[in-house]
Amino acid sequence: QVQLVESGGGLVQPGGSLRLSCAASGSIFTFYAVVWYRQAPGKQRELVATITTSGGRTNYADSVKGRFTISRDNAKNTVYLQMNNLKPEDTAVYYCNTDPITIPWGQGTQVTVSS
Repeated sequence: QVQLVESGGGLVQPGGSLRLSCAASGSIFTFYAVVWYRQAPGKQRELVATITTSGGRTNYADSVKGRFTISRDNAKNTVYLQMNNLKPEDTAVYYCNTDPITIPWGQGTQVTVSS
């Protein structure tokens, strides 16, 4: 069964940066687009950024455009989310997935933006 492991979260001050990583067991990322999601306390999980299989096309939620960058390294089965100019409203648990219907969610990585 595919396992997803997110890492790189932490506590950062507003305006700071973090780089999240999402590693998958096996080579599943080679064949599918990957999506970063986040879930803030008391809110539904929301889409943050997507990247196509080759990495040639990306999309972002309006709330993170210009601040976040999604990238991938298929050779390492890893997808990244570079987050710059972080804001308190970015505080959430961040997850990645390729197919939430069939692939179990990982444990996520907590991002807290606070002074």
